[in-house]
Amino acid sequence: MGPQSSGKSTLLNHLFHTNFREMDAFMGRSQTTKGIWIAKCAGLEPCTLVMDLEGTDGRERGEDDTAFEKQSALFALAVSDIVLINMWCHDIGREQAANKPLLKTVFQVMMRLFSPRKTTLMFVIRDKTRTPLEHLEPVLREDIQKIWDSVPKPEAQMETSLSEFFNVEVVALSSYEGKEELFKEQVANLRQRFFHSIAPGGIAGDRRGAVPASGFSFSAQHIWKVIKENKDLDLPAHKVMVATVRCEEIASEKYTSFTSNENWHSLEEAVKSGPVAGFGKKLNSILYTSLSEYDAEATYFDEGVRSAKRKHLEEKLLQLVQPAYQSMLGHLRIETLENFKEAFDKALKGDEGFSVAARQCIETYMASFDAGYAGIESF
Repeated sequence: MGPQSSGKSTLLNHLFHTNFREMDAFMGRSQTTKGIWIAKCAGLEPCTLVMDLEGTDGRERGEDDTAFEKQSALFALAVSDIVLINMWCHDIGREQAANKPLLKTVFQVMMRLFSPRKTTLMFVIRDKTRTPLEHLEPVLREDIQKIWDSVPKPEAQMETSLSEFFNVEVVALSSYEGKEELFKEQVANLRQRFFHSIAPGGIAGDRRGAVPASGFSFSAQHIWKVIKENKDLDLPAHKVMVATVRCEEIASEKYTSFTSNENWHSLEEAVKSGPVAGFGKKLNSILYTSLSEYDAEATYFDEGVRSAKRKHLEEKLLQLVQPAYQSMLGHLRIETLENFKEAFDKALKGDEGFSVAARQCIETYMASFDAGYAGIESF
């Protein structure tokens, strides 16, 4: 984010190898990016999405229309691990700097986010002059702190320091128009910092409350809806809501997949006509596959929600296989009873007495039933 016509899209395209529309300087300075655009970074691990936001302080919206600026800033802070703030080098230390209203907006909307994690704010100083960065950075940090101190805060956050909300980073780049080759070299060096960005100690290392990729689309849509309705955005509660929806979807997909599984259908049909050797192991394998697939897809969602939905999926699957289990149990009971009768009749025709034959046959075939039952119950 940053002032209009400050080269945000140009920076993103060079830094992340995206293809956002850039301003044509020969056609005059005017609004190029309208709204919020999202693209996938090329050749960057882990998979990284980048947003190009409409520039602030543009004449197209007028000086009094700051609603979209605040909405887009809140959206960026809610969904991003890293926020790049584009600013002119000559604005550092100036009381009427172009980035000051933007920073006030960022800090104000941050108060509306009930978020447990810190966001990285990377200030990108554009068109760096001869003044060394080590002299520019302290002045910039002092300006940032003054703006933070001046922003009205809720009573509960009156004494909250800037560092509790943000990790502040400062980088400087040469002029793209005046020193293009040096600019590209500096951007290439900066790009290296975004590799392995979510690893411990990485530029986006604070991943508390992050939404897994499979839930991002739904999460972003819901966040924007809440912002447009001008409601406070409770990110921990939002995280649970997204987890509930996505884990329910994943569980439903796994249940449907199980019901159409050919191995399950074959086992279900086979047990209708008679006992199936290795029934428990075969059923266990199919159930294990479904639950393992659920675990793999739901692993990064809220643990409490994930576990509850898994338990519900397991209960539904066990309820589904219950008729087949009862059929197998019935076959085992009938088979054991027939074998008992045959052995008992044979024993009575021999020299053994009734009570001895009964006791021995009961012990033998109860043990046989228990062994067979253990095989069925192995799932």
